[in-house]
Amino acid sequence: EVQLQAFGGGLVQTGGSLRLSCTASGSTFDDYAIGWFRQVPGRKREGVSYINVDDGNTDYADSVKGRFTISSDNAKTTVYLQMNSLKPEDTAIYYCAAVVLGDYNDGFFAYEYDYWGQGTLVTVSS
Repeated sequence: EVQLQAFGGGLVQTGGSLRLSCTASGSTFDDYAIGWFRQVPGRKREGVSYINVDDGNTDYADSVKGRFTISSDNAKTTVYLQMNSLKPEDTAIYYCAAVVLGDYNDGFFAYEYDYWGQGTLVTVSS
């Protein structure tokens, strides 16, 4: 079982940048895909990006392509989400989550993930 801790949220102006970190412990890091999700109160949790930690393959939601970059540092068992050109609509609580490789079909569906970190709030002011 893997434990996740998410860090790095904050307040930033439109056009600014933030880097979120998700540190994993308790299990073999490269057995998992790590995803980032976000949620606004009253709305469904939305998949933002995910990475196959073993082979480095990544994917992004259309809403963040070209602005967000997901990466992993396997030595530090940490996945990063670099968020550039932030917009007010990016404001949300961001969560990282893990799923065992091969146990998911899409990567953007929250129900496919078994392990979740606590959220970190990102607020983008206009």
